[in-house]
Amino acid sequence: MGNSYYLMIHTADFKKIKVAYTDAGKGRVIVLLHGFLGSHEIWSEFSKKLSKRFRVIAIDLPGHGKTPSIGYYHSMELLAQSVKAVLDKIGVRRYVVAGHSMGGYAALAFAELYPENVSGLCLFNSTSYADTDEKKRDRDRVIRLVKKEHRHYVSEVVSSLFAPENLEKLTTEVEKARQIAAGTSQQSIINSLEGMKERKSRDLILRFSEAPVLFIIGKKDGVINYETMYAQMALCKYPVVLMLENAGHMAFYEAPKETVKELASFAERCFRKNY
Repeated sequence: MGNSYYLMIHTADFKKIKVAYTDAGKGRVIVLLHGFLGSHEIWSEFSKKLSKRFRVIAIDLPGHGKTPSIGYYHSMELLAQSVKAVLDKIGVRRYVVAGHSMGGYAALAFAELYPENVSGLCLFNSTSYADTDEKKRDRDRVIRLVKKEHRHYVSEVVSSLFAPENLEKLTTEVEKARQIAAGTSQQSIINSLEGMKERKSRDLILRFSEAPVLFIIGKKDGVINYETMYAQMALCKYPVVLMLENAGHMAFYEAPKETVKELASFAERCFRKNY
């Protein structure tokens, strides 16, 4: 159908807003959830590649991309419920859910709320742990900063998400990430920061989930220390791990071939229950 197929935006009703998403390909379903300051656009290359074998649903979480904010606080449960609204609209019951960073927090909340719908879970540069007290104080500091000047914050924070040595090599990807982030309103940024700050630890979801979990980890991730992930992997009944030596927090841009290949292979095994 050409590139226009991937650019078509659909919407699903949720509370008082419409949740935007793209729908590419046919077959078993992979759901892609972007992180903080992202949108479905971060997955454009993933959707193109994965949609040759799967049906790929990439969702704009509330306050991001084409989906408006709801109120003044975006809990991870609220994000999960918005995802469920999309999947209920398109009428699918089982899927692999892959979430990057904040999208991973939402994916874990989804797995807690709707375990019967999850064939597999991918934490993409994400963690099951709640914020530490130090991290909560840092989010409060950032919220104060965003209230004063959010545009400067957005530009600066995007650079910090890539491994330093990748900034010069991936200028196109860095600029794309900046442009997507720049579309996030001041209130949406605050809503998300508050939601991430107050989220609970979901390591018990990893422990008791019957679905396999794929961990995609960047050793040079400045947001999530890769060493904290070993204990989370050990909790899972069916863990799968992709450890990337030269990736930071944006592994889908920093190691695109490895990550898309691993996610596709993981999804195939989940749907065949071959793990």
